[in-house]
Parts: sequence; C-alpha cells; structure tokens
Amino acid sequence: MADWEERWSKSRNRVYYFNRTTNESVWEKPTGFSGPPAAAPEGKVRASHLLVKHAESRRPSSWREQNITRSLEEATAIIAQHRAVISSGEADFATLARGNSDCSSAKEGGDLGWFGKNQMQKPFEDATFALKVGELSEPVFSDSGVHIILRTG
Repeated sequence: MADWEERWSKSRNRVYYFNRTTNESVWEKPTGFSGPPAAAPEGKVRASHLLVKHAESRRPSSWREQNITRSLEEATAIIAQHRAVISSGEADFATLARGNSDCSSAKEGGDLGWFGKNQMQKPFEDATFALKVGELSEPVFSDSGVHIILRTG
C-alpha cells in the first residue's frame, strides 16, 4: 500500500486517496492503507469519535437502534467502559467505533475528517481543539449524546 497517499480535496473539503503509481484517486480509504495523514488545512483539526446516544439526545435513534431509551447515566457508563477498553489496548478506537458508535461515522471508524471552528457543537469543538494529536478525551457531553474523541490531526 506504499503507493497510496492521503490528500486533501479543497473542493469537497475532505480527504481522498491518490495512488502515485496508477494516478487513481478514490474517496474511500484503500484496504491496508497505513501512510501518513494529509497535512492539516489551516485552522482545522481532525478527529474520530464514538457517540453513545441516550433518551434525551437531540435525535434518540441511530443506525444501531430505532428508539434509544437508555438514560444519560447509562450512556455515560457505556462511554466510560469503551474508553477503558481503548486505553488498556484491548481494542483500537476505530474497531470499537465501527461496532458501537451511534453516529453514522461509525462506518469510517468514527473518523469525522477535518473541521474548523463553528462546524461542530460547541462542547465537542472545544474538547477536540483542546486535545493534542493522539490524545483521547474524557467523556464529552453534547446535544447529540456522550462522546469520546480521539484527535488524529
């Protein structure tokens, strides 16, 4: 997979992948890609998250559950368990997000791509910008639910 590199599309405001050998461009990450990430667009950060919704969330449904009835306390406990599993090395963030996040970004391992100020809910944005690259957040509470955030760029 050494021929693939991650690049930034200014017109689409998202990452794409370019093969230097074949000149092929694709939006989805090629299987096995492990190259360096694209350079950060000015003033933007990149993050992945794992979201657990609860009954009081802005939209208490997801691709995983039609009608979410868990309490905020239950969602917070689930997020704490996920964070412990990631921190211990039992599972990597992307794998856990794929199977457990209530956000549609789950299919991308929780990757939200690059974003700047005023593009996310304020608590989420503030937490992400406060993290260092590679750092995992404590639980973050937003109108969407409870998150853990991994800053990736």
